[in-house]
Amino acid sequence: MYRSHTCGELKATHTNTEVTLSGWVQGVRDKGFMVYVDLRDRYGITQLYFDEEQTAAAILERAQKLGREFVIQVKGKVQERASKNPNIPTGEVEVLVTELTVLNSSIVPPFTIEDKTDGGDDLRMKYRYLDIRRNPVKESLIFRHKVAQAVRNYLSNQDFIEVETPYLIKSTPEGARDFVVPSRMNEGQFYALPQSPQTFKQLLMVGGMDKYFQIVKCFRDEDLRADRQPEFTQIDCEMAFVEQEDILNTFEGLTRHLLKEINGVEVDKFPRMLYDDAMRLYGNDKPDIRFGMEFGELNAVAQHKDFNVFNSAELVVGIAVPGGNAYTRKEIDKLIDWVKRPQVGALGMVYCRCNDDGTFKSSVDKFYDQNDLEKWAEVTGAKAGDLICVLSGETNKVRAQLSALRMELAERLGLRKPDEFAPLWVMDFPLLEWDEDTERYHAMHHPFTSPKPGQLELLDTKPGEVKANAYDLVLNGNEIGGGSIRIHDKSTQAIMLKLLGFSEEEARAQFGFLMNAFEYGAPPHGGIAFGLDRLVAILGGQETIRDFIAFPKNNSGRDVMIDAPAPIDDEQLTELSLKLNLKS
Repeated sequence: MYRSHTCGELKATHTNTEVTLSGWVQGVRDKGFMVYVDLRDRYGITQLYFDEEQTAAAILERAQKLGREFVIQVKGKVQERASKNPNIPTGEVEVLVTELTVLNSSIVPPFTIEDKTDGGDDLRMKYRYLDIRRNPVKESLIFRHKVAQAVRNYLSNQDFIEVETPYLIKSTPEGARDFVVPSRMNEGQFYALPQSPQTFKQLLMVGGMDKYFQIVKCFRDEDLRADRQPEFTQIDCEMAFVEQEDILNTFEGLTRHLLKEINGVEVDKFPRMLYDDAMRLYGNDKPDIRFGMEFGELNAVAQHKDFNVFNSAELVVGIAVPGGNAYTRKEIDKLIDWVKRPQVGALGMVYCRCNDDGTFKSSVDKFYDQNDLEKWAEVTGAKAGDLICVLSGETNKVRAQLSALRMELAERLGLRKPDEFAPLWVMDFPLLEWDEDTERYHAMHHPFTSPKPGQLELLDTKPGEVKANAYDLVLNGNEIGGGSIRIHDKSTQAIMLKLLGFSEEEARAQFGFLMNAFEYGAPPHGGIAFGLDRLVAILGGQETIRDFIAFPKNNSGRDVMIDAPAPIDDEQLTELSLKLNLKS
């Protein structure tokens, strides 16, 4: 038996108990005639005590040679500590060691295995197995486990059945790029790794499994960002014989359950916002509603003077920054520089101070009088002591720019509090979006999303005006889930694929299996998928997902620990019919 107890469970009630512990050496304090060793495992730290009067000389000598991260087993008796440590659960006791076995030695680790380590991100990712020993990463992984278990318990209690779907599937041209897998047994042919189990969960609905879920890996070979991984985990769900309202109610219930179970927070309201309103008021489709600073569109009150920057703009829009009038000119100049960064892309920013005496002072006083500026304040909701920040330009671009500024200001003002949770449904997205480069429509969600009821006939005449029967669940400015009511009849699916540029032959080749299934009595159905990685991070009070993934990739999509992706040898390439004849 390697251990009778863990390193986190011994307390004063265990005094005089004979115990066996195993773990890693956190640190050694050698006083010459006595040695203290902190022994660590997943559950905590226990202090070990070696004393020349009570410990055999050979054991004391062996203890003095222990190094950090040695794996050891000890036997001994629990005793009360002379100097107690109130900062750890085992701080009242220590173990007087009578036997010591070194199970494995360790070279000096490349960074300290402590909560506040001296290791940088790249170094810790290279030695991720050491990083996992640190409390912040270990606790994040345990937290993820608790969230996943709470999800499984809730959905199982709601009669959902967990079903596994294939990882080796067929590549489809719609959506992000697939990761492809060559088939050795079928020369020149390839599987794809799934971006989503979308068609399989729809087929499960055709098969009569009316409530399905799966916590599943998905893969997308797309450009990476700091908070995006090439492989990610979804809570994938589908329901049959449901309308949109049934799905919203079910997954509001799941979200409430998680917030209560994991965070001890009760949330009653799940506001609903149209996509068009989200774009108009917040500049993006996943607004953070924990704070205000809603957009005020200023065209009507700003384009009547000789200021050509505004007059030539498609949209003039501003926000009121609470307390922003306290900013110095230097601080405002830094804000202007911030919006000019390539990542934001604004050409500049106009500002207006709302003074305590009710007057206004703007950076464009040459063009606008007090009455004009008062109207700016009315439109943006600015009060005395606030600062109005105004951007202008093409509608879509300027909304995105002001949205970025709004989030940055909220961060600086401490308005994005990680222990506050504000869920929101965003609904009625456009079904299709026009791509100027390819000169065709693309599905805003995916090709299987149904139009809103009553808009089916618009697909033939005004496809760009059709709204999707789709919904996203937003939490604290992050999309944590998205879904839709699906198309469940062959004729509507055929119209949709035609609008997306598929010929009849291409549609049959890519999605014939689904179209055929719809001819055998497909029920009305819909679903949703939550991004587990992001959901866990937000519930954990963070917005970066990496520490909640055991072995994440870096920003280039590489696993620096195992050095992947990597070349494969010529024999494998030949076996897979991928050997290239390269000319020098």
